[in-house]
Amino acid sequence: MKKDSEKKRIKRRRWSKDDTQLSLLAMPTFVWYVLFSYLPMFGVIIAFKNYRITAGKGFLYNLYHSAWTGTGNFAYMFKSNSFAILLRNTILYNIVFVILGILIPVTLAVMLSLVHSKFKSKVYQTCMFFPHFLSWVVVSYFVFSFLSADKGILNHILEAFGHEPVQWYMEPKYWPFILIFMKMWKGVGYGTVVYLASITGIDSTYYEAAVIDGATKWKQVKFITIPFLKPIIIMMFILNIGSIFSSDFGLFFQVTRGIPASLYNVSSTIDTYIYNAIRSNAPIGMTSATSLLQSAACCITILLANWIVKKVDDEYAII
Repeated sequence: MKKDSEKKRIKRRRWSKDDTQLSLLAMPTFVWYVLFSYLPMFGVIIAFKNYRITAGKGFLYNLYHSAWTGTGNFAYMFKSNSFAILLRNTILYNIVFVILGILIPVTLAVMLSLVHSKFKSKVYQTCMFFPHFLSWVVVSYFVFSFLSADKGILNHILEAFGHEPVQWYMEPKYWPFILIFMKMWKGVGYGTVVYLASITGIDSTYYEAAVIDGATKWKQVKFITIPFLKPIIIMMFILNIGSIFSSDFGLFFQVTRGIPASLYNVSSTIDTYIYNAIRSNAPIGMTSATSLLQSAACCITILLANWIVKKVDDEYAII
């Protein structure tokens, strides 16, 4: 009887002081998401309207008095002559980014975890993580200093070895490799730190037991480190695969210096297409519809990836 009364008392206590304190701590984040993530979603209506701006009137007035077009705006992108190129570049680049964005950081994280000197390990982490804080605008100038046709460092090196200088911004065959290299150079440090944090959280007794059993470093990595990293690897894979229909605008637009016509087939993506459409005064309803389609495709992709993971092993699914 006493236990039953205690259970009833616990059930009646729906709100506590801890709940109030945690709610107050979470309130700024909640307000931020409402203002900057959910409230702007009201603008999705533009994708279904022939949005027109009336002088002297506000956004809501213009939105209300603009004519409905239904799904007419969604045909804008599909009718583009470059739709196949945009879709191909966006998906293929992201597939490479997802694969290398897991393999390289995991490898570097494992290597750093095996460095005995903590000072050297911190130095290596800082050097790899520093490019993550640089904007693509700054990076683009570094790239230009290397690839400039007349004053670029690479062309001076080629001339020193007796080779002809290369017009890098006129040669599309090099740019898939340049873009992939720059993406990895800038983002691999962040991924390495994430995986390294997971490795440091592994109980050291596992490695001590492995050493007693005579396990080499490779076997320790294979049978201890990698299995413990599996949940975070799968989680990062699901999150990254969810953005497979979107691209890093700064990488493709800034590094190529505005995507010149010579590089259009290898560096144009859906995001750069939307930007150029807005800059060329294309109807905002059509560009909004393209962006909405892109977001919907990313959402479907991440849910599908999570569903597949859940079918294989429910323990590693995010949702």
